[in-house]
Amino acid sequence: MNAVRSVLDDGLAGVNHNFVTARVEDLVKWARSRSSWCASFGLACCAIEMMGTGAAHYDLARFGMEVFRASPRQADIMIVAGRVSQKMAPVLRQVYDQMMEPKWVISMGVCASSGGMFNNYAIVQGVDQIVPVDVYAPGCPPTPETLIHAIETLHQSIEDGEIMRRRSSSGAGAAIDLSVSPTATVPVVIGQK
Repeated sequence: MNAVRSVLDDGLAGVNHNFVTARVEDLVKWARSRSSWCASFGLACCAIEMMGTGAAHYDLARFGMEVFRASPRQADIMIVAGRVSQKMAPVLRQVYDQMMEPKWVISMGVCASSGGMFNNYAIVQGVDQIVPVDVYAPGCPPTPETLIHAIETLHQSIEDGEIMRRRSSSGAGAAIDLSVSPTATVPVVIGQK
């Protein structure tokens, strides 16, 4: 009990022998969740909000995501922001296929998630028909806070290992929906998981 009290009072300086024990798998999941790089796939007005999220006011660098990669081989998260046309669908799939494993997808906005107000033959009615989606960020367009919440939800799922178990069993993404009922108010606290 004395060792616990000294750690509470002095932090890691209170440990007689400075060591940390963990499973390698947990360390890898922790590192993956905190060093993810985005392959941005901005197609419409949601892309403006995605760019705003990476700018100075919201600063995605706090989450280890300071770089939007132009090369899919250097990225592990694809943020699909905006409506996907039928002509763009094969390109989206090609970029996804070129990304290294493990890879994750965030569907940003109602147009990417369900086609939005564009219920016609030219727009894909949900990007999950093209690539497996892990997190859906709702809104038209979603605010930068919503995208940050989706990213933190994805990071927590990566750290828990749930996404990898689900993807290996079904081949699909986690399909986490961040939508809430219109009457409920849920505060978004940035920086806490």
